[in-house]
Amino acid sequence: MRNRLLCRYWILAASIIFLCTSGLYGSARNPEALKGPRADLIMIDSMRQFGALEKPPVEFLHDAHTRALADRHKDCTACHLTQDKRTSIKFKRMEDTDRTSVMNVYHKECISCHGEMRAAGTEAGPVECNECHAEKRRFTPSREPMGFDKSLHYRHSSAQEQKCDRCHHVYDEKAKKLFYAKGEEETCRYCHKAETRDKLISMRAASHISCIDCHRKNLAQNRNTGPVECAGCHDAAAQQKIEKLTSVPRMEAKQPDVVLIKRSPLNNPTENDILTRMNFVPFDHKAHEGYTDTCRGCHHETLKACNTCHTVAGTKEGNGVNLEEAMHQIDSSRSCRGCHLSRQNEKNCAGCHVFIGAGKEKQDGACAPCHMKPVAEAPAGPEGEKAMAAEMLQAGKPFSVTFNQEEIPEKVVINKLSDQYEAVDFPHRRIVNALVADIQDSKLAAYFHTDRDTVCQGCHHNSPASSKPPACANCHGKPLDSTNLLKPGIMGAYHLQCMGCHKAMGMAKPAACADCHKEKSK
Repeated sequence: MRNRLLCRYWILAASIIFLCTSGLYGSARNPEALKGPRADLIMIDSMRQFGALEKPPVEFLHDAHTRALADRHKDCTACHLTQDKRTSIKFKRMEDTDRTSVMNVYHKECISCHGEMRAAGTEAGPVECNECHAEKRRFTPSREPMGFDKSLHYRHSSAQEQKCDRCHHVYDEKAKKLFYAKGEEETCRYCHKAETRDKLISMRAASHISCIDCHRKNLAQNRNTGPVECAGCHDAAAQQKIEKLTSVPRMEAKQPDVVLIKRSPLNNPTENDILTRMNFVPFDHKAHEGYTDTCRGCHHETLKACNTCHTVAGTKEGNGVNLEEAMHQIDSSRSCRGCHLSRQNEKNCAGCHVFIGAGKEKQDGACAPCHMKPVAEAPAGPEGEKAMAAEMLQAGKPFSVTFNQEEIPEKVVINKLSDQYEAVDFPHRRIVNALVADIQDSKLAAYFHTDRDTVCQGCHHNSPASSKPPACANCHGKPLDSTNLLKPGIMGAYHLQCMGCHKAMGMAKPAACADCHKEKSK
């Protein structure tokens, strides 16, 4: 009996020792590996490209392995092969050949490494199938996408002494090699897409190969550099710590200050087309550069002019999206109209626009602010068109500060529903002036709110433009009109309009009836 208990004791002790030495995936001695969420969590599912997985994918903590290797004076080359001075993003191979070969690479290299570390008495990872291919997920991913905005670009170009060739390249089909084309620099994402295509590696692979390689070389030379661990780029807290320059000099890419947006010369317009076309749009390119962190906000495929791909009829290169659609789609952040409409969701604008609805602006003259009449005949050639665009922008209609103060009622007494509450003194003039101030503070809003009655339309939404629009009760009766359920009664109209505006603008009050209505004394 005593021997049996002693045997059970040793089995239990051995089990505890195994759990404590099983490394990154189950060790109580390694709390760092158990913490979540993880920005360095990578799912190893390389066999998926050869068909359905036979076992669950493997959760791999990249930063934990990087640090473990660093403790043994090893670096990325312990797991990643190097060819032509570039480190492969794949584990212990340059290419994926077949299912068996890829699977054997992981099984041989991972398990043998873990076994060597255990034999040396070092904390190590698992060696059993179900310890890696676990049915239940152990970690929570927290990987945030990493962008390369104008601030980071300027910091990198300054550090590289404006030697653009260290990052930018194009592929020479004839020579079958990369080369630097001065003056043709574009964003990496124009060539490197989300997935690898033919021999063109994915954006993820390209950025990790180039960026990490460069950072590692800088570290080897004891130079200040960027991160080499996953969390350094993909952890939300780490991203917040990245220095962001408040003022970034304008990028020099031979871009115009102003441009005249017009149809593509490839369309060969007929005389009838010319007579019926819209006026061209003068576009302040330099100003818009300051409104975005990346050129890809507008130039999503190349840095060429929009009408190169988006012609009047549409092209294959432009995915069939014609020029009119490209500029006016309300559900696209890359179209002019879509971008402008998205700004209406900001709290200073949403109070009025939440009731108007996206793309339902006042139609009379809605096109004119952009499609401006030319001030003179455009001189021939690109430079002449730029001069024309600049002159048209300069002559643009300025914002009009609504009606004169004496024309705006100081207050409006709302007493249509004063049975239980006192009448409401609505501070009409103060609210109008506050809306006007918000418009003046926004260059975009000031550009489009050119008629002095525009600010009135937020509340007097179906009234004719006038300094004395009809009262709300003229349309919204008491009670609700049962023949027109889309038109609320007077009480519903006031509450929808006033409270809806306050909510859209993020205002805390009114939170209760008494914030607006004083109760009548009994």
